[in-house]
Amino acid sequence: MNSEREVLVAGVDSSTQSTKVMVCDARTGAVVRSGRAEHPDTTEVDPAEWWSAFTSATDGLLDGVSAIGVAGQQHGMVTLDDAGEVVRPALLWNDTRSGKAAADLTTELGGPHAWAEAVGSVPVASFTITKLRWMAEHEPELADRVARVLLPHDWLTWRLVGGDPVTDRGDASGTGYFSPAGNAYRTDLLAKAFGGRTPELPTVLGPAQPAGHTPDGVLVSAGTGDNMAAALALEAGEGDVVVSLGTSGTVFGVSETPAADATGTVAGFADATGRFLPLACTLNAARVLTATARLLDVDLAELDRLALAAAPGADGLTLLPYLDGERTPNLPEAAGTLLGLRRTNMTPENLARAAVEGMLCGLAAGLEAVREHGITVRRVLLTGGAAQSASVRAVAPIVFGVPVVVPEPAEHVALGAARQAAWALAETPEPPAWEGADQALRLDEPSAAEAEAGQRIRAEHRSARARVHDL
Repeated sequence: MNSEREVLVAGVDSSTQSTKVMVCDARTGAVVRSGRAEHPDTTEVDPAEWWSAFTSATDGLLDGVSAIGVAGQQHGMVTLDDAGEVVRPALLWNDTRSGKAAADLTTELGGPHAWAEAVGSVPVASFTITKLRWMAEHEPELADRVARVLLPHDWLTWRLVGGDPVTDRGDASGTGYFSPAGNAYRTDLLAKAFGGRTPELPTVLGPAQPAGHTPDGVLVSAGTGDNMAAALALEAGEGDVVVSLGTSGTVFGVSETPAADATGTVAGFADATGRFLPLACTLNAARVLTATARLLDVDLAELDRLALAAAPGADGLTLLPYLDGERTPNLPEAAGTLLGLRRTNMTPENLARAAVEGMLCGLAAGLEAVREHGITVRRVLLTGGAAQSASVRAVAPIVFGVPVVVPEPAEHVALGAARQAAWALAETPEPPAWEGADQALRLDEPSAAEAEAGQRIRAEHRSARARVHDL
C-alpha cells in the first residue's frame, strides 16, 4: 500500500437490530466516518432487508474505501434455490421454534457428548442445523427447493462480490455442521438434520483471504460472526476474557486449542484468526437491569444509585435472573427467582443490588466454564451497553474476582470487520496492530475484602441454582 496516502477500510456489523458501518484508517484504526440503519424487529426477516439497510447505512460513506469486511449475527439460516433466490425469510438466531429439533438431534446422534466431539458444541435452538431440521419437518415443500444454505454474513458478502458464496471458520463454527477442530464441514450431520439432503455450503476461507471484489473494484474480506469480530477488534490475547453485556451476555476468550463441552454451557467456536473461541452465552444481561428499573419505577441512573447504596451481597437477597429462560439445554424454560426475602431486607437498594449481582453472577458462571476449557483469566474486558453502568463497573471486579478493563465505548463488531478488511488488503501474516485498541479505563483490582465478598456472592448463587434448578 502507498504510505503517502490515507488508505480507508470499512467494517459492517449486520446485527439483529441494525446495520452499523465504520470507515477507518487502515493503518491506525482511527474512525473517519460512520453510518447506521435499522432492521425490522422480528425473529425472521427477508434478507433483502439487510441489503436495504446496508445500502442506506453506506450511502455516501464508501467513497475512497479500498476494502470492506462484513460481520454478522451468528447462526441464522438463509436458504437459496437453484437460481439464487431466497426460499423463505431467514430465521434468526433468536427464533426459538427449533427448540424441539435441537433436542431431537442431540438424541439421534447419541447425546451431548457425541455432538461435542463432532463439532465442539451441543445444538440449541439458535444453531443453523436445528433450524434446518425444523424446516424439513414443518415446511417440506420449501425444503425441497433449497439448493444452498448461507449464514447472514455469507449472504451479504455474496451480494457484494457475486460468484460462489464463501464464509470463514468463525461463523461456520456456529452452524452445528462444521468442526472447528477438524476444520471441515460435517455434511453427514447436515444430511441427518435436513431429511437426507445436503445443500451446497459456502467455501470456508482463511482468516486473511479475500472473498473477492465488488463491481467497483473494492476488496471484500471473508467476513465473520459478530463475536469473532469483537474479539478481533479488541485484540484479545492470552489471559483476556471478553464479557459483553448487551441484551444478551457473552463470555469468550481466544484459545490455541478447541473446546468440546458436553454440558452445552460452552460453545466450541473458532475465532477469526485461525484459533478458537470458547464461548458461553446468557440470554439475560442488560435486560435484567431494565426490567428491575421498570419494577422499581426508576430510570437506569437511579437504579445505579440504589445498587451502589447497598452492601455487597444485598443483605441476603439473591436473584436468579432467568427472566427469558436460558440458551443452554439445561435451562430453556427457566424463570427468574428471588430468594432470601426477609422483612428487614426488602428495600429498593437491596433489590437493585441483587439485580446487578445476579446478572454478573450469570456471567461469572460463564467465566468459570470457559476457564475449565483451557482459558486463562488474567483480566476481563467488559463491553456492551451495560458496561457503562456505574453500578456494573463497581460490582464487576467483586463478582469476577479479577481486574476488569472497560474499553472505550465503540462499535467493536464493525471495527473488527474493518480490521479484517485491512488485514486482507495488507496481505500480512498477522492483522494490523491498530492504535488505541487497548485504550481503556482500568478499574481497580478487587481488594482482599472485596474478593472475599465476591466468593460469598458467587457461592450463594451456585447454591441457589442447585436448590432451584438442580444444577
